[in-house]
Amino acid sequence: MINFETVVERAINGPICTERDFDLGIFVPNLRRVLEKYGIKYDPQTPVPADDDLADRVWEAAMEFLVDTGVYCLDTERRILFSREEIEGALESAPVNAVYGEGKDARVMPRRFPEDETPPWCSGSGAGPVSSELNLINIVKTYAEDPLSDGISAPCLTNLDGQPLVAGSPLGMEGAIRTILLTREALRRAGRPGMPVVNEVSSAIRAQEHVAGHGFGNPRTDFLEIGTVHELKVDLDALNKVAYAQSVGNLTFAENGVILGGFAGGPAGVAVVSAAYNPVDLLVLRGVAQHPFAVPIEMGTTSNRDTIWARSIANQATARHSALPMVGPVYSVAGPMTGMSYYEYSAAIIASVVSGGSVEIAPPSRGITVDNSGPLESIFGNAIAHSAAGMSRREANKIVNALLAKYESGLKDPPAGKKFYEYFDVVVGQPNKECIELYREVRREISDQFGLRLSLTSPYL
Repeated sequence: MINFETVVERAINGPICTERDFDLGIFVPNLRRVLEKYGIKYDPQTPVPADDDLADRVWEAAMEFLVDTGVYCLDTERRILFSREEIEGALESAPVNAVYGEGKDARVMPRRFPEDETPPWCSGSGAGPVSSELNLINIVKTYAEDPLSDGISAPCLTNLDGQPLVAGSPLGMEGAIRTILLTREALRRAGRPGMPVVNEVSSAIRAQEHVAGHGFGNPRTDFLEIGTVHELKVDLDALNKVAYAQSVGNLTFAENGVILGGFAGGPAGVAVVSAAYNPVDLLVLRGVAQHPFAVPIEMGTTSNRDTIWARSIANQATARHSALPMVGPVYSVAGPMTGMSYYEYSAAIIASVVSGGSVEIAPPSRGITVDNSGPLESIFGNAIAHSAAGMSRREANKIVNALLAKYESGLKDPPAGKKFYEYFDVVVGQPNKECIELYREVRREISDQFGLRLSLTSPYL
């Protein structure tokens, strides 16, 4: 694989063009051309496709699209271009079945294939914003107590000692440091001190905040999450984070989001762009895992029919051709403590797992509402993910269609649910009775209706 210095050199000296020319003169025409050339079309009746030929065509389209388009550096207005041979070299260098975490908490992040019986990696998520340190500790501790939890996505503090966090300020630096210290303390209280933190400094935005927080984590097991910009773009701040991670030997969790209804267009375009990001994450972000997702431009959820299809076929395309593991985040649009949010998680998780992916169960309510991160949704998602391992894509398609029928009509006007402190006793550190009863009720319903064998390891059964 070409070295990172070569990537940086191309970001500084590559072909120059404006961002508008990249978007409208290069990205969009190239994507339309490969969609037509490879005959990639969306079938809304099959949210979980079982078509290996289609998956292979998506991959070929993605590789041709990436070679012709490249990655755009926003700060230098340059295109970072790669040859097909360089892409293939990166794919051959991808990490396989790497172990993360320490001691009894060490876990393998596997390469998975469509319909694979290998259990998926499950990252739990408090990654939404929280208003207090006590909320952060309770969310992390409760999730870490589930034996199916492989890693944790740390919550994001919104304020520090009553002051809002400001990116690039000393408060931003201290927020990054305190987030990792609190997360590590919560893992210790849960008896899981060696569990890897997947997004080590979720409160950090700028590179210097990532660097500051990293010094207080566990550099051998924790991940720095570094993301691209929609679509196929990167900035120097992200490259600075990569340069730091490379220098200290830190693990990089490479994050990409594709916008349905943006420059990628509809589900077919989103699938191709999503697959194209996989070698980008190796070459540019130097990832040890890919963190791909797709959300509609009008709502921040991964559970609508269009994005489920796009992510399913992109996962299948990537899993068949790249060893870089995928850990796809799933969001619900419905708030916590609602049956709808559980249905949304079930559909998106099943589709991801049977298509060759692993999962990060992200917070309800699009992951942007303060104090809407709940640990039981993540624990529920772990059980669903493990029950889907080995399931056929055709069986998954039946289940996902049935689940969509339960919530699809409510996506544009979802229930708000409840705030974390309304259904969780933050002093005792336990969800309340109403929360546990809803969790149990939906587990029974999903298990009985679809015959899923859900794990009995949850502490809240």
